[in-house]
Amino acid sequence: MSDNHSPAHAHEHKSHKKEYLVVFLVLAILTAIEIWVAETAGISKMGKGSSLTLLAVGKAFIVAYYYMHLKEETKWTKLIAAVPIMAGVYATVLCLEAIYKPF
Repeated sequence: MSDNHSPAHAHEHKSHKKEYLVVFLVLAILTAIEIWVAETAGISKMGKGSSLTLLAVGKAFIVAYYYMHLKEETKWTKLIAAVPIMAGVYATVLCLEAIYKPF
């Protein structure tokens, strides 16, 4: 019978409270920037759209990296998670090109 309490199986629990608080504050600041960008009158429609898209992608990356624990995964798992993100960015670029391309 195996002993699950042996030193080889002992895992020290590390508190992530400080890290999660910092991530929460960063997300709150990015959200405040998004609101500011959306409400600012002097920014062009393209500038607002681009800024808000980049901020949203940045926030999604932070959430995935910290709260979904991608930072603790292997390189292959990170690559697998990055493929849909790259496809989404590519689709966004194609849509923007179709919208703003002069005919």
